[in-house]
Amino acid sequence: MALPTTGYINGSDLLLSVGGKAVGHCTSHTLTFNSETKDRAVKPAASASYSSGLWKGKGVTGLSISISAEGLRFYGETENGFDEIGAKWGKGQAVEVKAFQREGDENPYVVGNFIIASIEETSPAQDDATYSISLESDGEPSVYPGKGV
Repeated sequence: MALPTTGYINGSDLLLSVGGKAVGHCTSHTLTFNSETKDRAVKPAASASYSSGLWKGKGVTGLSISISAEGLRFYGETENGFDEIGAKWGKGQAVEVKAFQREGDENPYVVGNFIIASIEETSPAQDDATYSISLESDGEPSVYPGKGV
């Protein structure tokens, strides 16, 4: 079944892969594209009004991507669940991460090396056990919005 090419995108059609496998029983994931900035304030020219010096310029000093994902713990997990992602975290090394559309997407919108910054398990009484992970880009990703533009 092909994905629609018009209308709104359903969040279930966007997937996240960590270390070559989709994040299993994922309930949500969030990609955040970060810009580190610095203020640039200049004295207004003598001919300009005083208030023109109140406006600061901005400069970008760094870019990064952070990703968070949440999922359900599942006994028969065949994709990347808490146990597999935890083992990847325990190696303390970057993993390849891809964000892509579910149906045969040959052009992921993010691909790069990321560090698993944290993995958290939540196990409430009489409710589903869940986990959440956070990832931070490790250097420049090979694919991201605006690259090559």
